[in-house]
Amino acid sequence: MNFIDLIRQPWPWYVAGPLIGLTVPTLLLIGNKSFGISSSLRHICAACVPANIPFFKYDWKKESWNLFFVAGILIGGFIATSFLSNPKAFEIAPATETALRALGIRDFSGLMPADLFAPSNLFTLKGLLFFVIGGLLVGFGTRWAGGCTSGHAIMGLSNLQWPSLVATISFMVGGFTMTHLLLPLIFKLVN
Repeated sequence: MNFIDLIRQPWPWYVAGPLIGLTVPTLLLIGNKSFGISSSLRHICAACVPANIPFFKYDWKKESWNLFFVAGILIGGFIATSFLSNPKAFEIAPATETALRALGIRDFSGLMPADLFAPSNLFTLKGLLFFVIGGLLVGFGTRWAGGCTSGHAIMGLSNLQWPSLVATISFMVGGFTMTHLLLPLIFKLVN
């Protein structure tokens, strides 16, 4: 098996998990105590918005590594989907597919169901709910929780931060509530 074939396959948890886990000691060794994607938006605003807003008045250049990290995620995502994608590398559990079909989702040809994430859905009630209102709720929740899921669940828990434990538990409860209670109601409303 060559290198390209190796990276096109799904990686098992016992490889991917430790690689993600090694992020924390690596960041601590180089002197960073924060990690997360949502903080990069704050850094971009601090660099680009010349307003006199106290939240954006700090030395964002000390955290500029985070901007390179986010740029790497974007570039890596583009490379992965454009050149390395292997649609047969993932499988949807039969029970999950049955549950999604009951909600009206029929297209399972990609990583994201086109029934939800097609550009044609952008200007529909479904698009308004999922893209606009959902995006605002994610942004509000991230700001209110003081960080995103990756920051709290990876870095915060590793640093034994009590607020990160509360935030991570809340993320999980919110995800289960959305999946099992609210999502079926939303689909009944828009379909």
